[in-house]
Amino acid sequence: MHFEHSQNVREWMLRLETFMDEYVYPNEDLWHEQLNAAADRWRSPPVVDELKERAKAAGLWNLFLSHSQRGPGFTNLEYAPLAEIMGRVHWASEVFNCSAPDTGNMEVLDRYGTPEQKAQWLEPLLAGEIRSAFCMTEPDVASSDATNIRTRIVRDGDHYVINGRKWWSSGANGTRCRVLIVMGQSDPENPHRYQRQSQILVPKDTLGVVVKRHLPIFGFDDAPGGHAEVEFNDVRVPVGNILLGEGRGFEIAQGRLGPGRIHHCMRIIGQAERVLEKMCRRSLERVTFGKPIADRTVTQERIAQARIMIDQTRLLVLHAADRMDRVGNKVARGDIAAIKVAAPAMLCQIVDWAIQLFGGAGVSNDFGLSYAYARARIMRLVDGPDEVHRNQLAQLELSKYRPAAEKRGAP
Repeated sequence: MHFEHSQNVREWMLRLETFMDEYVYPNEDLWHEQLNAAADRWRSPPVVDELKERAKAAGLWNLFLSHSQRGPGFTNLEYAPLAEIMGRVHWASEVFNCSAPDTGNMEVLDRYGTPEQKAQWLEPLLAGEIRSAFCMTEPDVASSDATNIRTRIVRDGDHYVINGRKWWSSGANGTRCRVLIVMGQSDPENPHRYQRQSQILVPKDTLGVVVKRHLPIFGFDDAPGGHAEVEFNDVRVPVGNILLGEGRGFEIAQGRLGPGRIHHCMRIIGQAERVLEKMCRRSLERVTFGKPIADRTVTQERIAQARIMIDQTRLLVLHAADRMDRVGNKVARGDIAAIKVAAPAMLCQIVDWAIQLFGGAGVSNDFGLSYAYARARIMRLVDGPDEVHRNQLAQLELSKYRPAAEKRGAP
């Protein structure tokens, strides 16, 4: 792979950086003020809607759809630096219609949706008129093994009936959330354990869909999207709402989660860069025992190590993106697993150092570090916990040596 972005990508980076400088960074405080003053915290702050219109007018819209005619058509490698720039502010991706879980859901609909499903749900999602949620994780089973999922999707004539309970359904609290993609068992007796599950489209306002509560992360409600516990009580939707066909839920999940995981990692690089900036500025401004904190050896060691860790992780992410473009998500699954472990761990460590440097200010809400740590820590669980990705990566590595071991007769 080449380590320099093309002229075209550099131009898009400049356009995006200019927009961030002119409109996003100057409105960070206003975003918080509007959210905290709102009667309904699950409604997006007005400044986001204003910036969305500006982003549309600037052509900075739906940048995430790799290899699709519905967006600029960037490859994963080309999209990576753009996602990093957006990731520097945790709500900025929504301004450009590039935020999770909508990006993953739009990719699912773009790849697997019928013309009717695309007309009803994909088009308004692409226009930024509505939002969505993805309902996979369940409170009653270990969802790191998705074959454990117990939500039932049962055919009844021209409808499917859905019963079950989901949680950590990101975005389901939001007032603009209109559709849920739900994964559940449609054929629990199928001898092929990965063909027992299906995914289905469920309008949020369907009778029997109950958003029970929002789930805070370390006390942060993550509004205006948040994460919800959702019940499905005899929810009936038309047969035409099934995605791709019965028993193909895992196939869809793999197609969805590969790009979703790398997008998270791309944004994490931007978050880490922003935290490192805060560390450097703070260390130069504050004096302890007659010397700026920046002159302390421990500070310099941590800043240097943070620089190394960010650059290492960025290269690993770019390598994974390049592999996805060249050999496909399935072949690149080990590369995706590696970055999904490496990127959140890197961010957790750098935010921890930043909090230590800021002292009491670091654990307050004044500088965004406590929230950054909460988001960094949950990323070690989102789209599969570290342990699952490490196991997958280890199995791929061991597979290189198993034939020789078996030939020698090793147990």
